[in-house]
Parts: sequence; C-alpha cells; structure tokens
Amino acid sequence: MKASNIMAYVGVLGLAALGVAMTKTNPSQVEYEEYAVQRLTEYLNTSVCKKTPKFLENVIQFNCRQVVDSAQPQLREIIADSTVRQDFIIFSIYRTDLNVNSLIPALRLDSILPSTPGYQFETLGAFNQFYTYKAEQQ
Repeated sequence: MKASNIMAYVGVLGLAALGVAMTKTNPSQVEYEEYAVQRLTEYLNTSVCKKTPKFLENVIQFNCRQVVDSAQPQLREIIADSTVRQDFIIFSIYRTDLNVNSLIPALRLDSILPSTPGYQFETLGAFNQFYTYKAEQQ
C-alpha cells in the first residue's frame, strides 16, 4: 500500500472521529440558556447595578445585586423566549434578541433605572463551549 493511500485513510478516519466528537459535544439549548443567564447576570451586576445611586439603595433598602440574583428563573425564561437555535448537528448557532427593558419589570427596577437599549447576540456552541462572536446594540 502506498504512503499516500495510508495518509488518505488516516485523514478520513481523523475527520470521521472529529465529526463524531463534535456531534457528541454539541451543546443543547438548555446549556446555552444557563450560559446566557450567567453572562447576563454578570452584565447586570457590573453595568446596570452600578448605575443605581447608593443613596437611593439606602433610602428604599434596595439591593440591586440581590434582586438580580433572585431573578434567575425570570432571566432564563426571557432568554429562552428570545433565542433561536440553528442546530447543524456538529455545532449550533444561537441568536438572541434581548430587550433589556423587558428585564427591568421582572427585576422591579423600572422606577429606578432609565430605559436601556436592546441587544442582539450570536453565539457558536461547539465542543461543550460557547463563543459569542457578535454583540450588537439595537
């Protein structure tokens, strides 16, 4: 058998093995929702909660971070409702159109924070990982 034939067979087997591995490690919609809730919680805690005046938190005994943390189920539902998954078997693309104003009533922040823009995210899911490659303000 020629060396080129052996290399071709090894290449084909390698690609087949890679395809099987990618198929088995293509993350599910539920895994994406967990990832997105975690990322959204980080954003709300580091960006939105910092805009809440400290004196206002003291006057009305309001803790933004605590409210955000307690709203995890609502955040997950909002993400689930605003996400479309394209499953390509070996990987998935998730498109999420998130209107942050829709979060504010769920978090009971509407009387404290100004309205905020919406965002569109595109995330690639492969090898049990997520890679957000597009985040645009709408």
